[in-house]
Amino acid sequence: MNLGKWHHHPGVRSGSELSRGERAADTMRNSMGSWPFVFGALTFLGLWMVLNVFLGHSAFDVYPFILLNLVLSCLAALQGAILLIAAKRADAISAELAQHTYQVDQETLNVAKEIADLTKQVHSLTEAVYQHIGAETPQV
Repeated sequence: MNLGKWHHHPGVRSGSELSRGERAADTMRNSMGSWPFVFGALTFLGLWMVLNVFLGHSAFDVYPFILLNLVLSCLAALQGAILLIAAKRADAISAELAQHTYQVDQETLNVAKEIADLTKQVHSLTEAVYQHIGAETPQV
């Protein structure tokens, strides 16, 4: 589901209606789930490795990059929780959209029923008018 423009939808809360956590989840989802984030992470990893290989034994994290592995392990440990938070927020948006759609559908159904009732009334009145006109008009 494309949730890119959900904040313009009248059935979804946005802006000041959201809690700080919901805004943070939206920001994480929009930033971590993007190509710029992937390319930025790859650039960071590449620079880390190139810099430490270039510096040799005076580097802060010599090959096999144990500090980098620790950082990536911590990131992986947190990323699962971060992705679940972002997914939970996406589910909340979907639920708000579904609720709004249901309410609009119910209103539309009620209007359609009213139109059908009015059409039946118009039909009955039209038949009564034709019968009245037919009774007063002499048959030739």
